[in-house]
Amino acid sequence: MTIVEQPATLRERKKLRTRQALIDTALTLFGERGFDNTPLDALLEQVEVSRRTFFRTFRSKEDVALTAVKQLWDTYLEVLDGIQKSGPLADVFLAAMLTALERMDEDWYRRFPLTLRLIADSPALDGYTLRYCAEVQAKIARLVDGQNRLELRLLIEFFVAAWRCALDEWLPDCTPGELPTLLRRTCSTMNAALSLKA
Repeated sequence: MTIVEQPATLRERKKLRTRQALIDTALTLFGERGFDNTPLDALLEQVEVSRRTFFRTFRSKEDVALTAVKQLWDTYLEVLDGIQKSGPLADVFLAAMLTALERMDEDWYRRFPLTLRLIADSPALDGYTLRYCAEVQAKIARLVDGQNRLELRLLIEFFVAAWRCALDEWLPDCTPGELPTLLRRTCSTMNAALSLKA
């Protein structure tokens, strides 16, 4: 699990508390009213922060809503950058995600399913997520070999598809310990499917 170091100064601790309040309140408000039906001002009023304070912390309403998603993929990219890349790349991608999931704490496992449901219920947020996913996939390709090879892009697409299938199976119950197991299974199934013959 992730060990979060407490900021040293009072100012930094206050910024962290404000950030956490924005994240938690956003998930609650967006969950109750719908992401598309909740203006940013409603969130700011609830947390009692100014627009200036908000935009020093987040780029947009979408950005705060997707905090859990971005936290996972930022961790994944960090792990992938440092991991030894030998053997089948599909195994490397899987190992990096399993390590990233190990680094997520209980709070993340609480917020992540709420975020996934927000995305499913909001066309605007879903579109934003697709664009973000494309950016992440491009970063993965650069980390692996700096090229834009078709084979690599296809493999990344297959891995992301396996990840989404694992999430689909996980979402009804959202038991934290089950997600790695489901991901291993969907990746194994993906590999078997790729070797199917007519």
